[in-house]
Amino acid sequence: MSHESPSDRRDTPAPSLGHLGIVGASPEGTAVFYRQISRQASRHLPPNEHPRLTVHNEPLSLYIDAIRKDDWHAVGRLLRKSAEHLARCGAQLVMCPDNVVQHAVQLAEVGSPVPWLTMPELVAKTIAAQGIKSVGLIGIRMVAQSSTYQTHLGLHGVKVYAPEASETDLLDQIIFGELIYGHIRPESRHAVLNMIAGFAERGCGAVVLASSEAPLLISAENSPLPVFDAADILAETAIRRVTALTAAAAGVSERPQG
Repeated sequence: MSHESPSDRRDTPAPSLGHLGIVGASPEGTAVFYRQISRQASRHLPPNEHPRLTVHNEPLSLYIDAIRKDDWHAVGRLLRKSAEHLARCGAQLVMCPDNVVQHAVQLAEVGSPVPWLTMPELVAKTIAAQGIKSVGLIGIRMVAQSSTYQTHLGLHGVKVYAPEASETDLLDQIIFGELIYGHIRPESRHAVLNMIAGFAERGCGAVVLASSEAPLLISAENSPLPVFDAADILAETAIRRVTALTAAAAGVSERPQG
């Protein structure tokens, strides 16, 4: 019987476990998403097969300045710069959990050295697959009152309800004034839960968390409606995709030559 020595084990190449790149914008939202990816990996993979994770972010202030100027090409350049860093680190896929920058991902994809995953279409397919016909949306004004999710969900036959105007103002205050800094006030959580209860009264079958920081306030346990967390859907898809990519690459490398 042969025995493997410690030196033999050291010389054995580590298995390829896949490599995901996270493009950060909001630090708090990025931290939540990192945890979501790790938890999805734990649900779907053995402990010794979790993918590598690399995070790169440009300063949040640069994103905020570009968005306030309505300069989406600048937002796209910031996203692509992070993607380039992540590609050099070996990432096979990159994604950004920040909802407001999803419009600019299409710009970032041009010339990107690594493929992107985006949230809106993934969210729409997930909701439509469960037969839900109308949803409320929790997010900042620029997301709630734009086509970020409305177009994708509408094409799948799902109607989207945005918060009332006064509620949108309050959401902006909560997200920009509290959550992006990691501050969580009980009265803010109560206010957002009341908004979701209002969606239920308007006939919504679920609520979409279209803010990467929203899980700091809202969960399936405290929400009056079923919750579809956009970033968590992205995290689960990322784990499935990188696992498939890694398996495919391993299959190619194991094919006999000749």
